[in-house]
Amino acid sequence: MSISVPTDTERWRCAQCGNLTRFDVTRTVRSRDYLHLDLSGASRVEESEVLAETVEHVRCRWCDAVDAVDVVPRPAAEASAGQEQAAEPA
Repeated sequence: MSISVPTDTERWRCAQCGNLTRFDVTRTVRSRDYLHLDLSGASRVEESEVLAETVEHVRCRWCDAVDAVDVVPRPAAEASAGQEQAAEPA
């Protein structure tokens, strides 16, 4: 089972204990990296572009629940959505 990565208006929340801040995430990333190698052969990544990312599962660090994490709206996103609805005439 995969779970989506939260956007700017979303966050993860453990459905079992309510944790919002600590998770172990198993994911697969496909990326294109620009490597700079010095003359000795040591390399460092100077640019990285994520081409694809899949979150395979998320484990809650507080209660150790596996795959009990949901994507929920962030409080600021809920408040702004409520303000937009209130501004629209009925």
